[in-house]
This record gives sequence, C-alpha cells and structure tokens, in this order.
Amino acid sequence: MEKRVIGVDIGGTTVKLGLFDATGDILEKWEIPTRKENSGEKILPDIADAIRAKLAEKGIEKEDVIGIGVGAPGPIDVDGVVHAAVNLGWGTFNINETMRSLIEIPTVSGNDANVAALGEMWKGGGKGYRDLVVVTLGTGVGGGIIVNGKMLMGCLGAAGEIGHIHIDDHETDVCGCGNSGCLEQYASATGITRLANRMLEKTSEPSVLRDGEVSAKTVFDAVKAGDAVAIKIAEQFGDYLGKGLAAVGSVLNPKAFVIGGGVSKAGTVLLDYIEKNYRKYVFHGSREAKFVLATLGNDAGIVGAAKLALDPKEA
Repeated sequence: MEKRVIGVDIGGTTVKLGLFDATGDILEKWEIPTRKENSGEKILPDIADAIRAKLAEKGIEKEDVIGIGVGAPGPIDVDGVVHAAVNLGWGTFNINETMRSLIEIPTVSGNDANVAALGEMWKGGGKGYRDLVVVTLGTGVGGGIIVNGKMLMGCLGAAGEIGHIHIDDHETDVCGCGNSGCLEQYASATGITRLANRMLEKTSEPSVLRDGEVSAKTVFDAVKAGDAVAIKIAEQFGDYLGKGLAAVGSVLNPKAFVIGGGVSKAGTVLLDYIEKNYRKYVFHGSREAKFVLATLGNDAGIVGAAKLALDPKEA
C-alpha cells in the first residue's frame, strides 16, 4: 500500500481535512463542524473519529499513514503545546500527544497561519522561495513566516502576528487584541471598510461608494473603475500596509511576500498599492522583495499541515 498523510486545518466554524499521497497531491478533502462547547473538548476526538472513518472507507491501515499534520489558531510551540486558543475555547495542552493518544498516528502541529505559509511555499504562490512572508488579509490580518524553508514560530509559537504591529499613534478605536492603532485596523477587510467610511464622511466628492454597501470588495471594484474617492482609500490602505510590511521586511529580509485572504481576490491592483509604499519605507537591503498573490486559497492550511507531517523538522 502506498503511504498516505493527513492534513488538518482547524477553524472556528469547520475543520478541514485532507488525504494526501507522499508527494503532497490531494487525494480527497472533507470537512466536519468545529464543536467548541465545553472548552472545545470534542474537537480533537471528532478529528480522530473523522480520520479513522476515512481510513476505513479507503481501506488504509494506520501503519500506512506517515503522519498527521495539524494547523490551529493560537500560539503553538515547537513541542506541539498550544498556549490558549481563545477562538476554540482551548487552554494550554499538548496537541501532538493528545492526537497520538486518540488515534495512534504520529502528529505534528503548528499555528494555522504559519502552517498555511508552509503550504504556500511548498505548493502555492511562494513556490521556489525559501525565505518568505505570507500575509492573509481577511477579517483580520494574519502572517506566517518561513526562514530558510522552516516556519518561524517564536518561543510560544506567536511569531508572525503582523496584524498587531502598532502603526498609528492617534487611533482611538480599540483593536480586537485590546491595543489601538494596530495594522489590522486598516489593512483587513473590516479595516478597509473603516478607512472608506471615514473618507466618505470627510469629503463631499461624488463616489459610487455612496450608492450602496461599503466593503473591501466594493472599494477595490470602484478603484478598478477609476473612482477618485476609492483610489484615495486604496492609497491610504497601501500606505498603512506598505509601512507595516516594510518593518517586517527590514527585520526579516525575505525574498517574497505572498498576499492571500479574502481581500487578495481584488487581484494585482491590490499589490500595486502595497508594493510602491513598501519600497518607499523599507531598508534598501530588502527593497527588491517580490510581491505575489497566494494561490492555494482555503487549501493552504491542509497542504501546509501535510508538509508538516511529511517533514516534521520544518516546524
């Protein structure tokens, strides 16, 4: 029997699972609900049950599974200890050991953003680069950092929290993290909406954005249509994100930034606003970093988790 590997991406609503061959090709993917009641005590047992059922369905013995890779929200250290995953209700415990006790298959885990970054490096927009930063622009701003082909985790697995770089001293609104002026407040989907609403209040210029819903999508649709107010909003967004990524670039000297998340669906026009501002602020030694779009979408987490299982030393 050919060897197989399992990739798991735990989200706040669903758990995505993938069955892979030993080269990293997806053979099958499926989802189960994330049951967060009672401090998320059922999440890992549910995952073990789902894997067990899939192996039985496919006639795969446990001995033919190289390992299970798991990405989960929250800081996860090199030993697989999660140090509180608030969105799941988890406290502090060892994910690797818990999964091994549940299903008797070697398990390796990491922070979901870092694991997704590993996936993009291996099979996605970051393919061919071994020093890169993956930036996810969604409800928040997430980051995953790969240095010399390995995830940069930090002492508690909290490295890569790009969204919480302090970027504006004058902000009065509070970020979800409890601080104010975080990059996430301007560069996420909700942040772009905040910038747009503030701009629309400040100016009386005509704009298509006054005629309907204001969102990151409608802003960049309006940018593509040449709307003057939308272009000013995009410039402001690009200035904030370019400045934040310049700080990251000056520290890490990456070969590439891979931009993903829902906001990245705006396409290459988004990169233009980020890249020119990045180059304006960054140290010259990191000025030539490439900016590319992520390509794996929702599969980045399970692909990165499979890579983690295949090569645990990448953690």
